[in-house]
Amino acid sequence: MVQLVGACPEYGCLIYEYMPNGSLEDRLYCRSNTPPLPWQLRFKISVELATGLLYLHQMKPEAFVHRDLKPGNILLGEDFVCKIADVGLARIIPRSMDDTKTQYRMTDAAGTFCYIDPEYQKTGLVSTKSDVYALGIIYLQMITAKDAMGLAYAVSDALEEGTFEDLLDSRVTGWPVEEAKRFAELALKCCELRHRDRPDLESVVLPELVRLHALSVPSEHPSVDQSHQRSASDKECRI
Repeated sequence: MVQLVGACPEYGCLIYEYMPNGSLEDRLYCRSNTPPLPWQLRFKISVELATGLLYLHQMKPEAFVHRDLKPGNILLGEDFVCKIADVGLARIIPRSMDDTKTQYRMTDAAGTFCYIDPEYQKTGLVSTKSDVYALGIIYLQMITAKDAMGLAYAVSDALEEGTFEDLLDSRVTGWPVEEAKRFAELALKCCELRHRDRPDLESVVLPELVRLHALSVPSEHPSVDQSHQRSASDKECRI
């Protein structure tokens, strides 16, 4: 979580730690002419994001549901350490039942369109699985760098038609295609319409992400600048 370092009640301001690498949204779309994030770093960020979300969901004495998880609320610090921000819409969920049954009725759905759990939007029932839905959409964006609207359907169709590789962010070189497919399949499971069909964050999602991230551990992670230079060099060679 992004650390709160101060507050100014007179002006209604909260002061958080400075995150020098901006938001995940900025970096996925290479805003301000920033270089693309290498795939190894994206897998690393995916693990950190799931870990941070699990921390929220396992808060004591009551769990928290973020309700507005999206790339713009995921900030990147030194060495691209990922932290979750903007918990202003977070809702406390009673722990009276296990995760598969725990829900909390709200009057109006809150959050950002395309990341809102469809079941929550329809029924007003929110659970920790509502955040898992948003997580799935974010993960699909992390490998495609495409807008969230209709992305789950596009990725699902591409997997069925054998054109998945064409959807991967073309600015990134060296994608491990089979592992990226496993990543996409996991993300799609998170995007199931019914909350009970989505995988458990702790026992299913996080272990698989750790396994995929381990692919990049044996060799040194390329820096963002190194990856950008390598990509430019590859383009020059093809010309």
